[in-house]
This record gives sequence, C-alpha cells and structure tokens, in this order.
Amino acid sequence: MKLSELKGAEGSRSKKQYRKGRGHGSGNGKTAGYGHKGQKARSGAPRPGFEGGQMPLYRRLPKRGFKKPNRLVFVALNVSDFEKFDNGAVVTVDKMIENGMIKGNFDRVKILGNGNLTKSLTIEACMFSNSAKSKIEAAGGTCKSCEGCKEATK
Repeated sequence: MKLSELKGAEGSRSKKQYRKGRGHGSGNGKTAGYGHKGQKARSGAPRPGFEGGQMPLYRRLPKRGFKKPNRLVFVALNVSDFEKFDNGAVVTVDKMIENGMIKGNFDRVKILGNGNLTKSLTIEACMFSNSAKSKIEAAGGTCKSCEGCKEATK
C-alpha cells in the first residue's frame, strides 16, 4: 500500500450542510455571504442569464431547426446483428429488446442489409430494405411485417 492509494471510508468525506445566517459563531452570520447592500444582496435578485436589461444572449442567437411533434423514431438494425440468434429462431421486436439490440423509445424497427447472415431466421420487423430482404431469404429465412406496424400504417 502506498500513500497515494489511501482513500477515506465510504461516506466519510461528505460535506456538512452549510447553514447561512445563523449568527457570528457559525462563521457565516449577519450578511450570510451576500456582502453589503447591492442588487445581489436583495431578495428577488435577477434570474440566471439576466444581462441588466441588455438583450440576453439566448435571444440574440438565431434559432435553428424544428422537431415535428408527431415524428416517428426509427431504429435501424443490420442483418449482421442477427448472427447471435440460433438457427431457425423466430426473432420478434420483443426478443430484440430482450437481447439488448434495441434500447430507448422507438416507433418503428427497420432492418438494413449491412453485413452477412448465415443462419435461417424468421425476422419480424416493421420494414426491410431490399438488400436485407434478399440476404435473409438467401440464407433460408423469411421476413414478416409486425402486427403493430400494419395497424399504424393504415
């Protein structure tokens, strides 16, 4: 063990709660760290980003872009990602989530044709690229459209 490797016990180095304005003995009495008079010593001091009446930076900079409120979030998976499944398996969106292939919120799953597939799988997803469809079928598998996606596209 070296001096540089020493560490305090878990939870022993937390800072004590700092109590402002509790008398001179506390070391932070009277003005409670706000100094004497002035705008910053008063209650109702200006909000963060206030520049004394000058046009603030967040209003001077141009605003760019737009996010459609009802946009669809797509998850793209490559054909090579499905090598982890056993030969002859039926791969649904739920199984993709279970195996950690898909994380977070999404609306649709699209399978792209990057990589190679050596196993015969039945893959259920919302959409397939033409190259992905041909590679899956060439390996002896089938492509099925999700039930949820059929209803959503009607």
